[in-house]
Amino acid sequence: MNLTEWAKTQGVHPQTAYRWFREGTLPVPAQRVGPRTILVNINANTTPKAIGGLGLYARVSSHEQKTDLELQVGRLAAWAAKSGHRVVRVEAEIASGMNGRRSKARRLLADPNVTTVVVEHKDRLGRMNVELVEATLSATGRRLLVLDDGEIEDDLVRDMVEVLTTFCARLYGHRSAKSRAHKALEAAEHG
Repeated sequence: MNLTEWAKTQGVHPQTAYRWFREGTLPVPAQRVGPRTILVNINANTTPKAIGGLGLYARVSSHEQKTDLELQVGRLAAWAAKSGHRVVRVEAEIASGMNGRRSKARRLLADPNVTTVVVEHKDRLGRMNVELVEATLSATGRRLLVLDDGEIEDDLVRDMVEVLTTFCARLYGHRSAKSRAHKALEAAEHG
């Protein structure tokens, strides 16, 4: 894949990607094959390697799910140990995925020692705009690693829940938005 195509898929401006190539900070291997062509080897980067260290992030929405939070942290830590990566930070919190002011998530993302942020599911990092976080991490030479990416059907359902959650949050407030979104989906499904 050429550098311009790669930059577009990563949400990075092609000039920024070219500057990274010149400076040697491009997060994937690339080589110049002509006077104007730079090829990026995307297959060489299929299994992300953490140079600095991993930051593990777990989140649940309510206090009733606290045991799930502990299990989530345990699964992330077990994966990191099995993979042989060095964990530099672990953050776990009970907060809404719609809340953009989650202190522990912000602390993890701001830590310069964390080169790879690891979450179990994409929605654990946030309900909306996770792709923006991913692009920001990529632009700084870091990455987001989702252990359980899910199926396409799960993504479609998740997208529908996100849209309904957003509308319900505006109508009814953030607390009950998720449950109302699920009820609306169930009502649409059953009748």
